[in-house]
Amino acid sequence: MTSTLDIVTYGEAMAMFVATEPGPLAGVGQFTKRIAGADLNVAIGLSRLGFKVGWMSRVGRDSFGEYVRETLRREGIDQRCVTTDDRFPTAFQLKSKNDDGSDPSIEYFRKGSAASHLSMDDYVADYVLGARHLHLTGVAPAISASSRELAFHLAHEMRTAGKTISFDPNLRPTLWPSRAAMVEALNALAALADWVLPGIGEGEILTGYTSPDDIARFYLDRGARGVIVKLGPQGAYYRTAERTGTVAAQPVANVVDTVGAGDGFAVGVVSALLEGRALPDAVARGNRIGGLAIQVIGDSEGLPTRAQLDALEREDDRHNGNGTTPATAGRGAA
Repeated sequence: MTSTLDIVTYGEAMAMFVATEPGPLAGVGQFTKRIAGADLNVAIGLSRLGFKVGWMSRVGRDSFGEYVRETLRREGIDQRCVTTDDRFPTAFQLKSKNDDGSDPSIEYFRKGSAASHLSMDDYVADYVLGARHLHLTGVAPAISASSRELAFHLAHEMRTAGKTISFDPNLRPTLWPSRAAMVEALNALAALADWVLPGIGEGEILTGYTSPDDIARFYLDRGARGVIVKLGPQGAYYRTAERTGTVAAQPVANVVDTVGAGDGFAVGVVSALLEGRALPDAVARGNRIGGLAIQVIGDSEGLPTRAQLDALEREDDRHNGNGTTPATAGRGAA
């Protein structure tokens, strides 16, 4: 198998049932079906921007698994390294509908899922190493010890090959045996990445520091080339060995669904950096796409196509008159 990909990522996708009415999930009578999964959201966003994206996973031989595969086909994502597992089911989740812009409640049904059995058996060297870039989140390493082993192997192999790696901690504490285990594993994984993208709250948990500058220094000292700390309505702080700064956010008027904002941010940052954009411009694009993501129901529905993003960025260029792209992410971007 020979890969001709720009980006490769891996993890678990789930069918997601979103309530059509507000209130406790127990009282909801109707739901709409969508797709969920942090790494898959990023894969979808990057594919819509014209990148060749490969996604590695396992799904069950069931209707949810076919739904995942159909989503991959529709979004133009390479699925040669997605395995249909006859033994275990595809996971799903329920998500509430909130009208006040607050974070929705989510119930997961993923224990023993097909994707939780991801392991070194799923690693295909020429598929992975043929890609320019690896994107990792902290979710897939949390779902099982074998999946965690795969995450570290992917990172080590890509780093050895001289490819770039981005890492979004995307904390899921309930999936880990302990907070200490989570912190140790994710900081070790972040140390293998070029670009680390924690939210301010995640950074506090993982590093023990409360300021964006200290959080960034923590990861720079461990080998990262650049760290971008998401600050929610305050925008995002970035730091490299050479430069540091904050890209301010423009508030979003109508927050519909906060889930997926961080994935949208990753889409913006990774896409811009792979295009050779300057880091402040990459952060601004991350803020923009994170802001778009929270204005619609669903985790990936707000992610723009290349034509849509280009139109928005041209509009900003005309408005500013200097070619600078401002940040537009509002609440929930972390």
